[in-house]
Amino acid sequence: MNSTPQVTKRDGRTEDFIAEKIVVSCLKVGAPVGLARQIAKDIESKATQRTGTAQIRMMVLEQLRQKNPEWEQNWLVYDRAVKKRK
Repeated sequence: MNSTPQVTKRDGRTEDFIAEKIVVSCLKVGAPVGLARQIAKDIESKATQRTGTAQIRMMVLEQLRQKNPEWEQNWLVYDRAVKKRK
């Protein structure tokens, strides 16, 4: 049995949870390395076997907001500008 949580992508595909993706995203918005790794570890511990990317995104945004609201805003700006999300 695979103990690694599976992430359901927007298009329906599934893949293993990769904490480093969260770390990289957190670093891009200004979080320090240690905190970025802590956020990723916390999200991984909360992820179920079929957590969706939208759920993961919301969990990360909540943690960023709690630590530094500017980081959350940086993430949202990036999503709108690069990923074309609202």
